[in-house]
Amino acid sequence: MRKNVNPILKMDYPDPDVIRVDDTFYMVSTTMYFMPGCSILRSYDLASWEIAGYAYDELDDTPEEKMELEKTEYGGGMWAPSIRYHEGKFYIFFKSNNAKKNYLFTADKIEGPWKKSVVAGDFHDASLFFDDDGRKYLIHGNTEIKLTELNDDLTGAKKDGLERVLIKDERKVWLGYEGSHFYKIGKYYYLFVIDWPANGLRTESCFRSESLEGEFTGGEVLSCGTDYCASGVAQGGIVDTLNGKWFSVMFQDMGAVGRIPVLVPVTWKDDFPVFGDEGKVPEKLEIIGSRPNYPYEPLYVSDKFLPKENLPKNKQLALQWEWNHRPDDKLWNLLPEGGLEITTDKLCVNLTHAKNTLTQRMLWPECGAEVTIDGSKMQDGDYAGLCALQSCYGMIGLYREMGNYYLVRIVRNSEDLKNENIARNDYFPGDVTDKIKLDSSSVIVYLKANFEDMKDRLDFYYYKDDKFVKVGGPHKMEFKLAHFTGNRFGLCCFSTRKVGGKVVFSNFKYNN
Repeated sequence: MRKNVNPILKMDYPDPDVIRVDDTFYMVSTTMYFMPGCSILRSYDLASWEIAGYAYDELDDTPEEKMELEKTEYGGGMWAPSIRYHEGKFYIFFKSNNAKKNYLFTADKIEGPWKKSVVAGDFHDASLFFDDDGRKYLIHGNTEIKLTELNDDLTGAKKDGLERVLIKDERKVWLGYEGSHFYKIGKYYYLFVIDWPANGLRTESCFRSESLEGEFTGGEVLSCGTDYCASGVAQGGIVDTLNGKWFSVMFQDMGAVGRIPVLVPVTWKDDFPVFGDEGKVPEKLEIIGSRPNYPYEPLYVSDKFLPKENLPKNKQLALQWEWNHRPDDKLWNLLPEGGLEITTDKLCVNLTHAKNTLTQRMLWPECGAEVTIDGSKMQDGDYAGLCALQSCYGMIGLYREMGNYYLVRIVRNSEDLKNENIARNDYFPGDVTDKIKLDSSSVIVYLKANFEDMKDRLDFYYYKDDKFVKVGGPHKMEFKLAHFTGNRFGLCCFSTRKVGGKVVFSNFKYNN
């Protein structure tokens, strides 16, 4: 029986890499500047997924990661991880673009603990590969895809080891070959890459060779999007199932919600992969999982923010939550009666520079979130609210001025941020389009996001007289390269005059 599958996650999980260990599939994805980082997902059928954990809680200990010295990691952080399972151990490799370091994480169990080490060199969008003879490699690069043999302890390139260019993109393209995924299947070595031909869609290509020293030949295997929008499905590897079928998990740009994974069937002809159904990405697929009745945890969560006994602070929050940048644990707390309390310790003019903004991915094609905000311990000049986090953000929440409380709607529009470098570190205040005086220091606010047919529309509400009342007009959400991530719900607060103000968020409800 064929059922609706694509897109499989309906959330921003770009640059996926997938493996199978026995009957379980594991996926890793780019998380850039969000912490904990490098999401690890688990599935038993490739269509339904849940969060198994993260590779790290914190990564580089840089001013950018900690949002210090007016620096941020927007548009950077970790990109395009590679996951492998070899001789009873899990490996995750990726590059941190701001720190310009390559990291290798290893663990005996997918839940961790994960051990971090540094791999010397510069390896863009790399695929980790263990060959049958015990030798180890990274396949990496942009336009020129290179193979570099690693030393036995995986700390850098092997002295006098094999190093060569496998393929080179010499065509006229918007984006040359990158996003490598590398395997040995049968007698062939297979290299999968993404590229973006001029005047075309993002495209997946495959090249193969019978030896690592031989010529890699091949070409385009998929140049097609889904019916949803005119962008190509590409960048991902392949994986087999217990019953011998093959699939590729790649992603598609889907506007402001982000880059979403798509499942594509793969068959074989003359030992070369054939992607899709007659070259098309199907909406429906026949999926046979190893555990058909398994109860997956959702990828989003409502939360009362109740503390969990006998767990360290960095394990108190549900796995669905990620901080915008590295959190400062001295500045947040879960209250015994329920509630997330955040304290400010820096002055900001813009919510994108606020520390300890707590986020969840938005859900395609539409979703909403509401939260209660208690600003009784805010100071004059403090803001606190629920936002759609991106460089072109929208926020609704509280503002305190001369001891009075106001409901405010704040937006940052695309026209203000045409320069991506400015948008990455935007030091100008957002536009306060609505300001309503309140008779209380507490308010319930609600955001509704609609991504259907690329509407990318955000509507703002607050609770008044036993109903939600709309505030202002819709805001156009966007996917901007300055942040390079899909819009997320965020709980944020920041001070503009004096640090030390506190705010409490409670009763967060995620509506799909």
